[in-house]
Amino acid sequence: MKLFRLKKNVLVAFFMVISLGAGAKEKNEVSEKKAAAWVASGEWKNGFDAMPDETVNLQEFYSQYHKNKAEWDKAFKWLAETDLLSIPKGKVMIPGTNIRASIEDGYNEPLEKRRSESHRKKIDFMYVVKGTEGFYLLDHESSTPNCEYSDEKDVIRYDFDMHKSHYFFSTPKRFVICFPSDWHVAKVQTPIADQSLRVIVLKIDYKE
Repeated sequence: MKLFRLKKNVLVAFFMVISLGAGAKEKNEVSEKKAAAWVASGEWKNGFDAMPDETVNLQEFYSQYHKNKAEWDKAFKWLAETDLLSIPKGKVMIPGTNIRASIEDGYNEPLEKRRSESHRKKIDFMYVVKGTEGFYLLDHESSTPNCEYSDEKDVIRYDFDMHKSHYFFSTPKRFVICFPSDWHVAKVQTPIADQSLRVIVLKIDYKE
């Protein structure tokens, strides 16, 4: 029975990748060049002084922003006008939106202590306010689900090969966006001595 479930999960992941890939082609009607120019223009910033990390899918960013502009504008305005270093840790709703902001003080940890994840309903927008955060973006071909997708928690987790995954750092003034196709591990230990960090995580609705 356990083997059957694992095989089922592998098949689900395979078709999900195919579906996400096909969907991305339909959704990302804008060219890479146009999306990059739009990001560089900063017209989306609404006063927020930061740029997307080089790992961010700019076409998907362009698409999701324009499908849900009012929410994204309020998110960037909140990020720009809030003292992100002094706001108490915890969870708050950004006024006038369906966006939950988590203000997290914590530490990077060895990879074996961290959990992989992806989401179907929500986008993870992650902005490091203080410190350096380590990330892994998982390779789809070598990664397989190790559990059923939880609709209640909007999460599925994976077994993966760290050597085939992309390891990178996120620092202040650069934000990371993980869309449903971005299977990831956050708060992974870095070579830097100080592993403490403060990060703001926004949960933004993903629009089909």
